[in-house]
Amino acid sequence: MHFTGTVVKDTIRLPEGVHFPDGTRVVVESLDVPEDIRKDSLAQRLEKFIGIADDLPSDLARNVDHYVHGHPKQP
Repeated sequence: MHFTGTVVKDTIRLPEGVHFPDGTRVVVESLDVPEDIRKDSLAQRLEKFIGIADDLPSDLARNVDHYVHGHPKQP
């Protein structure tokens, strides 16, 4: 399950109608993103990596499991 809530005075508020029994273990992850990252698109943030891998096999997309895990190649 995945729900997005907010913190109000150090208490996590879940959306209306979402209830968990007392004692339920949960993981809390902040979704706040630093301002300098938020202003750039994903392409802008990854721009320095474009073209860095220029010696990969031409069939990598189709046969990634072969190259990574040793599975048989796909035709």
